[in-house]
Amino acid sequence: MGAAEAERIAERLYGTRGSATRFETEKDDTFLLDCAAQGKFVLKIAHPSERIEELDFQVSLMRHLEKRAPDLPIPRTFGDVDGADLPIVTTSGGDRRVVRLITFLAGTPLDRTSCTAPQRERIGEILAKLRHSMADFSHPADGRTVAWDVTHLLDLTDLLSFIPEGDKRAWTVRALERFAEIKPKLDLCRRQVLHNDFNTSNLVVEHTSPQFLTGVIDFGDAVRTAIAVDVSTALMNQMPKSFAHGNRRDLFDEARDVLRGYLRHAELTDEELRLIPFLSMGRLAVRALLTCWRAEIFPENSRYILRNTEAGWAHLEWFHSISTAQISDLLTR
Repeated sequence: MGAAEAERIAERLYGTRGSATRFETEKDDTFLLDCAAQGKFVLKIAHPSERIEELDFQVSLMRHLEKRAPDLPIPRTFGDVDGADLPIVTTSGGDRRVVRLITFLAGTPLDRTSCTAPQRERIGEILAKLRHSMADFSHPADGRTVAWDVTHLLDLTDLLSFIPEGDKRAWTVRALERFAEIKPKLDLCRRQVLHNDFNTSNLVVEHTSPQFLTGVIDFGDAVRTAIAVDVSTALMNQMPKSFAHGNRRDLFDEARDVLRGYLRHAELTDEELRLIPFLSMGRLAVRALLTCWRAEIFPENSRYILRNTEAGWAHLEWFHSISTAQISDLLTR
């Protein structure tokens, strides 16, 4: 969808007049809507394949968090002029698509800047508070299957053919084998609705703010999953973009700061702490499998799809180079 059509939809549904600028996204059409004196908003026009039950789950979760923890830095969602949370439009291309308008959270995505150890601890604190705030939330669609939920990693083995042959495929296969070994223990772990995508592009920061983390965005992968999975995703996304094996202790040097902040507000069992490094490794494998597959299907969007994949190969190589016992002990020693 073009920006001009998005502007017309926003004005018709929400009475907001502004200029739309496209955000890069995986599958939705998402725009920054600058309405001058009215402020800035994010307009999301869902992919035609999105199920309205799952979109309702996301809106309901955000509304729950707004009531349960109004101090958490998450976007607010708006109804249209008739009060509908999920209005449907027929686009110029003839598709029926669901529209949402949410607040724009100003700041810099963390993947475009750096942070200190105390700031990473703050990230962990917010993740823990989100967990507590979601603990009593349920929705008929919260048990949906999300490909990015690492609990489903073994369902992605058919995508191995999209991984380049050689070392990269070997590292991914070994990650799958190790994940299969711990999967029975993962199936016994505590579960609840969780964000499930605490990556650095979904964290908005402001270095001059005492809070540092000023926005947690994109609840598109929220799902009922293991608490350990949510933490492992956050830790994996703090791994360095470049990694030289001889220059650091391990991949979790920065991630431990996030874990330290998290544990101030939420507990983890010893079993969860032993599983989290395997789940971080599994998330790397999920990313490799899904992005290599999707980049081949959608070559016109491959730059965006593969933006984090290259760094992950060195991470998978590192996991490949150490023993299973060493992985298990990474966060408990």
